[in-house]
Amino acid sequence: MAKEGELPELLAQAGGSMLVLVLDGVTDPHNLGACLRSAAAANATAVIVPKDRAVGLTPVVRRASAGGADRVPLVAVTNLARTLRVLKDAGVWITGLAGDTEQSIYGIDLKGPVALVMGSEGEGLRRLTRETCDFVAKIPMPGAMESLNVSVATGVVLFEALRQRSGLR
Repeated sequence: MAKEGELPELLAQAGGSMLVLVLDGVTDPHNLGACLRSAAAANATAVIVPKDRAVGLTPVVRRASAGGADRVPLVAVTNLARTLRVLKDAGVWITGLAGDTEQSIYGIDLKGPVALVMGSEGEGLRRLTRETCDFVAKIPMPGAMESLNVSVATGVVLFEALRQRSGLR
């Protein structure tokens, strides 16, 4: 696990291609592991989690990540909303995901420096986290389900960012 103080250096190394995954209170170790695996596959710059009210880097998380935990820096921060403001000050666009909005993730430009913020399994984005986002978008679902598992939704949005960045249609 990377230290909070290492975050500025990680971001500087990524430059304009920065792709950060922020998990706002994910508590299930299997979900965190799957998110780390997807983040590593998408070549994310870092994964940021709060120190409290979230699962840490446990042996279960490592196993569920299938090596992803060793390939993408995981940074636990003391204050998630403050960290998001630091990212914004560095020119990063903050996009939160929630099901209760009209804006589709497919209509947002994810080609520049971006942080994708996913809410917790049961509660979604916390109020302060959501208020700090530049955009709040949803994954459109024409079927009967209202939401996806956080790890599945994470994979969808990371690879939408990757698709946009690669110029694929």
